[in-house]
Amino acid sequence: MKKGLGIFALLVLLIAGGAFYMLSGAGDFIRVQIEEQGSKYLGTTVSVFNVELALTEGRMTISDLDIKNPQGFSDGDAFSVDAITLDLGEVISEPYVIQTISINAPEILYEVDASGQGNLLAIKDSLAANLPETKNEPAAQDAANPLMIVENVTVSNVRLMLNFENLSTGDLDIKTKAYEVTLPTFNAGSIGKPNGMPADQVGIAIVNAMLDNVIAAAKTEAKKRLAAEAKKKVNEELDKQKEKLADKAKDKLKGLFN
Repeated sequence: MKKGLGIFALLVLLIAGGAFYMLSGAGDFIRVQIEEQGSKYLGTTVSVFNVELALTEGRMTISDLDIKNPQGFSDGDAFSVDAITLDLGEVISEPYVIQTISINAPEILYEVDASGQGNLLAIKDSLAANLPETKNEPAAQDAANPLMIVENVTVSNVRLMLNFENLSTGDLDIKTKAYEVTLPTFNAGSIGKPNGMPADQVGIAIVNAMLDNVIAAAKTEAKKRLAAEAKKKVNEELDKQKEKLADKAKDKLKGLFN
């Protein structure tokens, strides 16, 4: 199989679950499949501006991918990124191999509602609820859903916006409940090794890994901010108590010398 045609077949299988189309219009077909399947699994609207296939270079670029916030949260996007790049190696036989999936500078919103529920957790719950049922017995080989291996998934320069303005913090009078942090590069490692994973599960595994990493980071950052505010509150109360004690001491000294 020639590399160009093999890569094309691989990309369509990966995104569309095995439908073979002519090269003409393939990018738009893949874009539609990402939107439809992504919205189905994540339980919220997924949109893609463009999918570009560079077959001779063994590359696909997904441009302007946005995932809307789930119902019950603020308007806007939970996830948006300008470009996702897939670099592929030789496509000869199963399991087919994707060398690298690169997601650079995504903007991710971690929002908490009044009940303490997070938007990313809601998306993760929808993903888990919509996963296809797994069977204990080995599945028959499916030519329309081949086995895939992703060597590495890299998510870099994440701009994480945390927003817990709707969450009550009790006596902790926190002035700033929305802020932005930049996360370090996250490597999901390989997916599907050693024998490969069905193509329709590869994207699910990538999204799950990314959600787990970002949710953990968001919780850590939120805890740091709350701990800092709590410490500040305690110090303020201590300063007030010190002032009260100083005033009492002054009064007593005045009484001694009157």
